[in-house]
Amino acid sequence: MTNPYVPLLFFLAIGGGFAIFSVAIAPLTGPKRYNRAKMDAYECGIQPSPQAEGGGRVPIKYFLTAMLFIIFDVESVFLYPFAVAFGGLGLFALVEMVLFILTVFVAYAYVWRRGGLDWD
Repeated sequence: MTNPYVPLLFFLAIGGGFAIFSVAIAPLTGPKRYNRAKMDAYECGIQPSPQAEGGGRVPIKYFLTAMLFIIFDVESVFLYPFAVAFGGLGLFALVEMVLFILTVFVAYAYVWRRGGLDWD
């Protein structure tokens, strides 16, 4: 009988080998024609400016929105295992998941009430 971790190690070795191979081969096979347009920052068709509006500062709303997205996204990931194993978990797991969703909803309501979702 083989070790149950052998397929996992095999998978990790193939993935790591592919990553190293891709990084090593890219400079050899990629295009070598660089021009000013390719070296400029991509700003969705807007003419790039040397400085952001307002003296180079980025509004904190961008960072708050990103952090809120990550927080609620990570919390929603915990719902997938529950959905997959729902049949065999029983009433206790259902009550725990309702409490979890209620906690997420309270956090969402707090952020909403404080204006964290308003986009100026």
